[in-house]
Amino acid sequence: MPEDELSRSSHSNPGKSLVNGIKTNPASNSPKSSLSVPVGPPVYVDLAYIPNHCSGKNTDPEFFRRVRASYYVVSGNDAANGEPSRAVLDALLEGKSQWGENLQVTLIPTHDTEVTREWYQQTHEKQQELNIMVLASSSTVVMQDESFPACKIEF
Repeated sequence: MPEDELSRSSHSNPGKSLVNGIKTNPASNSPKSSLSVPVGPPVYVDLAYIPNHCSGKNTDPEFFRRVRASYYVVSGNDAANGEPSRAVLDALLEGKSQWGENLQVTLIPTHDTEVTREWYQQTHEKQQELNIMVLASSSTVVMQDESFPACKIEF
C-alpha cells in the first residue's frame, strides 16, 4: 500500500464519529461519553465571539473557563429565541471566577437589549469584582439607508 494511502487509512476509523468536533464511539451506551469535553489547558485569545448569538445551546461556564479572551462579543438580538441568553452571561461570571487570575475582560454587546441591561444592573458588583467591563456605545454608524450601533475596539 502506498504511504499516502496508508496514512489516510490510519486516520479513518469507521467505528468512531465526530460530535461537535470531538471523537466519540457510537457503540458506547453512556450518553455522557459522547458529550464529554477532553480536559486541557485554557486557551488565551484577544477576541472571542460568543457562539450562536449568545444562545445557551452551545455555551456554558466550561466555555468561559477554557476560552479566556480579553474581549467577548455578544451579538444576540432575538428575545423570542433566547438571544442573548441570560444563562450565558451568568456563565461568563461563573467561568471567569475560576480563572485564578484577575485579567481584564471586556464584554462587547452589539445590540442594546433588555436582557443585557438587566444582567448588567443586577450583576454590576460581581462584574467589578471579576474585572469585567461592559462596553455601552451610543455611537451610530449611518450608511446609505441603514444605521446601526457601533463600538470602537483598540488592542
